Amino acid sequence: MSAKLEIAELSKSFGDLEVLRGISFAVADHEFVAMVGPSGCGKTTLLRLIAGIEKPDAGTIRVDGRKLAGPGPDRGFVFQQDSLFPWRTIWKNAVFGLEIGGRLDPPARERTRDLLQLVGLAGFERYYPNQVSGGMRQRVNLARALAINPEVLVMDEPFSALDAQTREVMQLELLRIWQQGRKTVLFITHQIDEAVFLADRIVVLGRRPGRVKEIIDVALERPRGLAVKRTPEFAAYVERVWNLIEKDVHASVREESQAVE
Repeated sequence: MSAKLEIAELSKSFGDLEVLRGISFAVADHEFVAMVGPSGCGKTTLLRLIAGIEKPDAGTIRVDGRKLAGPGPDRGFVFQQDSLFPWRTIWKNAVFGLEIGGRLDPPARERTRDLLQLVGLAGFERYYPNQVSGGMRQRVNLARALAINPEVLVMDEPFSALDAQTREVMQLELLRIWQQGRKTVLFITHQIDEAVFLADRIVVLGRRPGRVKEIIDVALERPRGLAVKRTPEFAAYVERVWNLIEKDVHASVREESQAVE
């Protein structure tokens, strides 16, 4: 498959602080790639570079072969917090990106209705964010990102604020939605088991300056149910990723503790 998102030799520093060094990987069309790494490995900076909010010191980011020059509708983002507008209904939140882009025409409205049905929110269009659960708010967030029909969907720990049970349900729902729509996904998470469960491949980043330590193919059959998490094959993948980042994680924790002191 051809590369939908391509990151080549990407580096970024802020003054004397080197955050990313020579990051290179690609996400193929329709592929689901997860990224894991210790705190402080530059994942947030990488997201800002992909979004076009920051510019790299070196290297390139391309979508469909086009070098990125700034923000654009070819990338959709889902973040840790649902970031919904409390004064807008679920429908109004879902179409917000289309509104500000001047693209809220009848076909876009119909597509958004279909997306709300796809994420299980049909019938909730007139509700407000404070009237629904955290999991439902993240479904709105996902529908809003998909409504602009991006080439690449980037998800930054979207389930981290949810309880464990809701998180597992949302993982299943995300796979269902992805399998139906087959968007190209880059999914950032601190949860190794979440990365293994969701992804076709896992990009493992090392401690600052962030760099790619290894890219792991996840050869678990699809479609996947939660029962796969109890298999020896799944446990082996989790252990493999943990072994790659364990020392970096402990070093990051020590660094954070010293900073607090």
